[in-house]
Amino acid sequence: MASRAPAQRRLARTYAAVNVGSFRISAMIMGETENGELQVLGSGHRASAGVKRGYVTDMAAAAHAIRDAVERAEKSANTPVRSVWIACAGAGLASHVVAVDIEIGGRRIEDEDVEALLIEAQDMIQPDGRRVLHAQPAHYTLDGAHGVANPRGLHAERLGVDIHVMLADGAPVRNLTEAVQNAHLEVEGVVAAPLAAGHACLTPEERELGVALVEIGADITNVAVFAGGMLLGLHAIPMGSAGITDAIASSFGIRRSQAERLKCVAGSAIASPSDNRELIPVSGPGESADGAAPGPLARGADDKNRIVRAELIAVVTQQLSVLTGEVGKALKTMGFAGSRAGQVVLTGGGAELAGMADFMQGALGQPVRLGRPPQLVGMPEAHHAPGFATLAGLCLYAADDPVDIRAVGAGRAGVYKAFTRESGISALIARLFRALKEYF
Repeated sequence: MASRAPAQRRLARTYAAVNVGSFRISAMIMGETENGELQVLGSGHRASAGVKRGYVTDMAAAAHAIRDAVERAEKSANTPVRSVWIACAGAGLASHVVAVDIEIGGRRIEDEDVEALLIEAQDMIQPDGRRVLHAQPAHYTLDGAHGVANPRGLHAERLGVDIHVMLADGAPVRNLTEAVQNAHLEVEGVVAAPLAAGHACLTPEERELGVALVEIGADITNVAVFAGGMLLGLHAIPMGSAGITDAIASSFGIRRSQAERLKCVAGSAIASPSDNRELIPVSGPGESADGAAPGPLARGADDKNRIVRAELIAVVTQQLSVLTGEVGKALKTMGFAGSRAGQVVLTGGGAELAGMADFMQGALGQPVRLGRPPQLVGMPEAHHAPGFATLAGLCLYAADDPVDIRAVGAGRAGVYKAFTRESGISALIARLFRALKEYF
């Protein structure tokens, strides 16, 4: 599915992003005008292939699906793209903070001092054999006092900085980047999915005061805690909205396509008295979405293959109770519970189930809201939804161009060089060779 681009103004820069999920692969092309206004030029998405639990499991299938999604976005935007930002949701993501300081001697802090501090911090990153996705300064300290956004021009005895480091397992990240490269695209950067989603649907004040972001995907749920302007804790739960679909299919003895439709059309996290009187057809108009034969009646269905909505919701809430229990454990482990509990923001495709925020709020005993990306110029209404928060967040992240300490003294290109197999003319030749092999 593709979304048509708006009338374009004169653009200074263009950003493209791909979110490779287990349920859906989506792409977005965003432009930035000369006055700094952002607008969505086009987007496209399709069913996922070759991806499971955030990991690439079939290289050829994943590359084809990525290429298809990007081509749909290019068609709607009438704009070709050569490189994209991608999100990493699996790969054993882990987050920690590194504190570094240097002697200033009471004098005025200059640009060179800040650069020296960040170069000093580069040596403090210890990936222990893992891939560093991000190493970003969260805030600076002056003589131990926190919360300084820009220390330049101020005086201090010691200048410090807290660096947020995001790590991932190397092999899954290489598989993801190679799938993108096999789709004849360069990788502009790899962003941890919780950071991208947080960029789209958390306010700076929430990230400063403390907030938990729960991103419910098809096969994995990422629980991230932000405070002091940075991501302080991250926990991945190997469960998601696909588990609800599988439970519906198993409980009623129906196909997954039918179960997915029932979940989206009639499913809810909140029961009502009328559910016991409402009958829901198991098969959609024209039978199932995959065009297969009708098959036998669903377990417990009437002669018209209809089930009682209350029975469907009972299956949904039973699965949600398990997932919410795991989310609660993760929040407690990260210290975001009890007197230290605060706002929880739900995002991801699984958050779009009717009543999800109310259910989670009742189960956790904390305020819960849905997290949506901002309604940007040209953004389709359907994409102003939790399921597209990470995709939009990738473009917003790219537009913000956050500092990475690994680029200090080396130029930004040095940060992402490790993610690509080829560069320059060799990359172009390799992409042309792959294209010729695939199409001819």
